[in-house]
Amino acid sequence: MRLTTKSRYGTRLIIDLAIYGGDKPVPLSDVSRRQNISVKYLEQLTGKLKKANIITSHRGPFGGHMLAKKPAAITVGDIVRTLEDSTAITDCAEEDQKLCGICNQAGDCLSRWVWVEAGKAMFRRLDKITIQSLLQIRSDGQDDAAT
Repeated sequence: MRLTTKSRYGTRLIIDLAIYGGDKPVPLSDVSRRQNISVKYLEQLTGKLKKANIITSHRGPFGGHMLAKKPAAITVGDIVRTLEDSTAITDCAEEDQKLCGICNQAGDCLSRWVWVEAGKAMFRRLDKITIQSLLQIRSDGQDDAAT
């Protein structure tokens, strides 16, 4: 699976809200300025993230977005699953069925198992990386906080 800008920018958005939000909403214009991501693109991401109950929105002059959960309860896996149209590494790994019907080796392809298992392994790892662990890396300057 090649992660798109949706996952990369969505993760940056969530980290920004965790750093600058705390108990107050953060305007998307502020996130846009700090992260160098257009407000229009951030608006597309926030819709999906709100629907998944990862962030909340507040209207008004002091409105914006904030995390709906504590940073320790949000994983990078949650963000990627929410924002990507597909979480499979290959087209044939989309379905959890023995026969995929995608290529000319359908039903005979032993390598398909590799791509299904690789996708599962990737998400097992992404599900262990919380926003809190990333914030800890930022404050400690260490790489082992996300383990």
